[in-house]
Amino acid sequence: MIKIHKAEFIMGTSTPTTFPDLDLPEIAFVGRSNVGKSSLINSLVHRKNLAKISSTPGKTSEINFFNVEDTWTLVDMPGFGFTKKGVKKRKEWFNLNFAYLENRDNLKMICLLIDSRHDPMDTDLSLIEYFENNHMNYLIVLTKCDKIKPKPIVDRTEQLKGLIVNCRYAIDVLPYSSVNDLGRKELMGIIKKYTND
Repeated sequence: MIKIHKAEFIMGTSTPTTFPDLDLPEIAFVGRSNVGKSSLINSLVHRKNLAKISSTPGKTSEINFFNVEDTWTLVDMPGFGFTKKGVKKRKEWFNLNFAYLENRDNLKMICLLIDSRHDPMDTDLSLIEYFENNHMNYLIVLTKCDKIKPKPIVDRTEQLKGLIVNCRYAIDVLPYSSVNDLGRKELMGIIKKYTND
């Protein structure tokens, strides 16, 4: 078990002009609304409420920055896709997310979260294309694997690996569960590798 002794909220912001000036390497967590970004961050650092969790899509309305062991900054981003707050707010978050992705020199890798229970959606495929075109290292993390049986997990993993077989910047496809820590050790190892280069 990898023990995290320090994990703390730095700040949240909804405007690019107030992004924090930080020296630590950053790992961003992106994906559709309600895919489990906040839950994954909490499970990674073994804190129940570091990142706020909601069952309502679009609850995360800012980009939130977290200091982990004075070694990394984990970045929880608003979800792409549906929100009850409407089209205008969705467009604002879309622009905010891309302002972050395009302007952070210390962004070392991106975790693209995809719900393991469903085929990847157009939004997921568009993000993969964007990361490839912009030479960004990204890991596909299949979330909520505790909600399906082992065989569908294997099938979904193979489906996504086939999808990225010719992608240059895809790191891997990692099944993950925030409930039982499936994939946590592996994700820690990948983060260490890509933040130490």
